[in-house]
Amino acid sequence: MTTINADEKLKELNLTLPPAPSPLGVYKPCLVDGNYLYLSGHGPVQNDKSLIIGRIGADMDMEAGKLAARQVGLTMLATIKAELGSLNKIKRVIKVLGMVNCTPDFKRHPYVINGCSELFASIWGAENGVGVRSAVGFGSLPDNIPVEIEALFELA
Repeated sequence: MTTINADEKLKELNLTLPPAPSPLGVYKPCLVDGNYLYLSGHGPVQNDKSLIIGRIGADMDMEAGKLAARQVGLTMLATIKAELGSLNKIKRVIKVLGMVNCTPDFKRHPYVINGCSELFASIWGAENGVGVRSAVGFGSLPDNIPVEIEALFELA
């Protein structure tokens, strides 16, 4: 079995991480407990620290929503690197909860959250980069972001 070097994979895919966000409330962005890393809900932070804004089904389509979910994944990777120093300290993705800010008639929540799930699979591989997942719709999210995602990882 080949060990995947997640930091090298990030470079190989030519991915740029945005700045790791600072908490805007009373919470920790991540918490290590034993062999697990818990990530608080993250939004789509861009390289200039601004957020992607909009509601899927009203302000943007599902493709733009999927790209926003991918950006959330990159933001989460930035938090992991800031906390642990390396993506290689993650053994696998355990759980992803994706929240989609969308109109009541929108039905493709899992498709949107695939933007993040596909990113994690490309970093840690199909076996370790894909965990259990929920993708649900919300009537609103903080600052009108299109997607918020939280996750649980097992440490290496």
